[in-house]
Amino acid sequence: MYAIIKEDGKQIKVEEGQELRIDYRADATAGDQLTFGSVLCVSGDEGVKLGKPVLDGASVTAEVVGVVQGPKLVVQKFRRRKNSRRKTGHRQLYTKVKIGKISV
Repeated sequence: MYAIIKEDGKQIKVEEGQELRIDYRADATAGDQLTFGSVLCVSGDEGVKLGKPVLDGASVTAEVVGVVQGPKLVVQKFRRRKNSRRKTGHRQLYTKVKIGKISV
């Protein structure tokens, strides 16, 4: 059984027991429960149910595992013939969640 949810402008395919990274949420701490209400599609034993655009009454619950960092991105700026170089880095924060139950 899987579902397609809409989270922060992205469509994500999720299954029960799956761990995934979503955009950082400052208000979510480890052990909290999140509920995703905008479910676009659910596939199960009865077949595929599509929403127009979302399914009424469908939700996906998830448990927050913690906060993780993404890979390091290196940003280099270089201006030729001006002796100007700058190197900086960035690591994006993500919230790691474990999908619990998909209810229709």
